[in-house]
Amino acid sequence: MTDEQIPTTESIKLVSAPAPYVLAIDIGSGSTRCGLYDAYARPIKKHTVKVEHLFTEAADGTAEVDADQMVREVADAIDRAVAGVEAGSIGAVVMDTFASTLICVDEHGDALTACFTYADSRSAGHLARLRAQLDEDEVHQRTGARLHTSYHPPRLLWLQDEFPDLFARTAKFLSLGEYVYAKLAGIEGAATSTMAWAGILNRHTCELDEELLAAVGVERSRFAPILDPDQPITDVSEQVGRRWPALAGAAWFPAVPDGYASNVGVGAAHPTTAAMSAATSGAIRVIVDGTPDVLPSGLWAYRISRSQSIVGGALNDVGRVTLWLQATLAPLSADEIDELLRAAPSAGTPLMLPFLTGERATGWAGGARAVLTGVSSASGPRELWRGAAEGIGVSYQRVFEQLREVAPHLERVIASGGVTRAFPGMMQVVAQAIDFPVQVVEVKRVTMRGAAAIALSVLQPDHPLATIPRTALTEPDAAQQPYYADLRRRFDALYAQVIAG
Repeated sequence: MTDEQIPTTESIKLVSAPAPYVLAIDIGSGSTRCGLYDAYARPIKKHTVKVEHLFTEAADGTAEVDADQMVREVADAIDRAVAGVEAGSIGAVVMDTFASTLICVDEHGDALTACFTYADSRSAGHLARLRAQLDEDEVHQRTGARLHTSYHPPRLLWLQDEFPDLFARTAKFLSLGEYVYAKLAGIEGAATSTMAWAGILNRHTCELDEELLAAVGVERSRFAPILDPDQPITDVSEQVGRRWPALAGAAWFPAVPDGYASNVGVGAAHPTTAAMSAATSGAIRVIVDGTPDVLPSGLWAYRISRSQSIVGGALNDVGRVTLWLQATLAPLSADEIDELLRAAPSAGTPLMLPFLTGERATGWAGGARAVLTGVSSASGPRELWRGAAEGIGVSYQRVFEQLREVAPHLERVIASGGVTRAFPGMMQVVAQAIDFPVQVVEVKRVTMRGAAAIALSVLQPDHPLATIPRTALTEPDAAQQPYYADLRRRFDALYAQVIAG
């Protein structure tokens, strides 16, 4: 098949879609989606479902979601997505979820806690203890993850101290994807990438890091076996075929973090291409062979398989900042926002550190909170919006400059996510901040598509995937670089003051 014969990512009717079919499930920060894909990883029309949800958040750092609610959401979404699909015609089920999740379950497999999310920072005090106890640089180089409230180690200590009875009753510590799979299909097994994103996988051995587990007092037996993406599970509960005949005989691929699926979904599966996500949270990531010998201090490196890693950094707050602005300080129309984001920068724009729920890369200050400074009587909604956007841009820049140390031959940055669609001008600010062209892809539900593509690469490794139409590049303007260089200097100075306390 020539490149010209390979179809694009446009959706297709079921009657025209070639098998094998893949049912992909995407549990994001704001919604659960479920959709059917064909052999080219094209979405099948009228077989995609979306159910919205919200985290429960509080000023003490709480950021969680009800685990059983997620199970019900997924089950309901599957009901609707496979309606009318012939029995036994779906070859695989695959899932991605927001990463760094933790659920305590009892000996019967029932949840004892809510699902703690990446944004939950209640373990900040225990993080400080761990940092005093361990050599964080050594932990980072072994696991690819810093000691941070987003990851399991401080959270496990927090649970032991604050809820000792609950901790003692916990038979297993599961991720959200593992829990949903266990409840719906009786499956046990955690993806390599899931354990890596939890901050407890040794990136050199691809096994759980025994030194770290010993430091937090948790036995290896309380975690599931580790599975690579090419190790789907076919031994599932009989209730699957009874409730969903279309899934009878399907292979269930281990649930992976959304960052991994997002890279694959936008076509960033090579060291020359970085994926930039801009949704509720954000990230820049690149997939590399093996794992870096030495990892820059501000990045993470998560194993996704025995042979590859994904390297990058994440931002807790991107879309969350835009939602907060619209709901509180600075509501504006979409046209007004787009105009001000595309405009040249202006001296006197307020400076914002956009850490509403804490900072991940590059400084890993989980207890940090947003700071807005330089506000004057002349500062209105437009100026506040512009300052927030520039703060987001610099946050991406801080990650990108370290990412280029690991992947010096980067040729493309592909952006996707709800923010790129809702606020297209935001990528103008980001491209200026990172001083590198950014290309927004025009493909829907890239994360869910990526999950489907991961499964299809195993089911039919030599079959091509649908091509993603290229769009115009958002190019940085060299004339604006002095402004952004000064902005970075001011951002770093304010950040240093905040972190110093």
